[in-house]
Amino acid sequence: MITRLAGALLRAFLVVVLIAMPSIVLPGVNSDGAQIVALVALFAAALIVFEYATVYPGLVEFRDAPPFNRIRFASLFITVFLLTMVVRGEFDPTPVSQFIEVTGALIGSAIDFPYSPVRLVVLMLPPDTSIEHIALVRTAAGISYLVSLMTLAVFLIVLRLKGWPSRTGTFNVWVNLPTFDPTAGGDVVERLERDARVNIALGFLLPFLMPAVIKAAASLFGSVSLENPQTLIWTVTAWAFLPASLFMRGIAMGRIAMMIEEKRRLNAGADDSALLAA
Repeated sequence: MITRLAGALLRAFLVVVLIAMPSIVLPGVNSDGAQIVALVALFAAALIVFEYATVYPGLVEFRDAPPFNRIRFASLFITVFLLTMVVRGEFDPTPVSQFIEVTGALIGSAIDFPYSPVRLVVLMLPPDTSIEHIALVRTAAGISYLVSLMTLAVFLIVLRLKGWPSRTGTFNVWVNLPTFDPTAGGDVVERLERDARVNIALGFLLPFLMPAVIKAAASLFGSVSLENPQTLIWTVTAWAFLPASLFMRGIAMGRIAMMIEEKRRLNAGADDSALLAA
């Protein structure tokens, strides 16, 4: 119990650091914005403590199937940190921020080709956006998209090398998939495979759909300028992180479906052997 609580508190602290990072590092954050960030950070910390300090599942998926959530959190943390350093470099340049900005600019320029996700992010900006801000958005989009691709690569490597989620073939669906009801009807394997395909398809389409939807909604709600530094950081982070997270979830659910199917074949083989022996 003490170990579980200590782990929950450590996770909650890291979540607070993640959420508060842009408002702490960036200059010019007003008191109202800081209070909102503090409130969101405390709420997220309380949720994490509640989820990881108890035995029963809540809302967090793959809670007891590391390193799934660790990879996702590391991806989110790295993305927010890099984008925060890039934006801070606009106000207070340092060798670290300049290096990250130059690297991100190269990545963004390389990915910024017609119909690419980065190009769509740039095109959703208002027509009167300055060249400097367009370059900043392109850099941020390039960095975040590269981190998301590296996250998927790391997860696939872990999946291959460690036999995730378990080499022993045991996986508690109730704890790790609390929103998935195995008794809802239909074959569990078919439902898992269907959900896997839907998540992978959404993960592939979202980087293209999100800028297009925002651009289409500009006539109703106004253009998205991303002039505010924190808005830029969190918008671009969500644009890259959510598709990667859906990709990982789809791959994970497909892997679980394969495990269940393999377990069924083994049980069927054991039953056939028992009948032959009898």
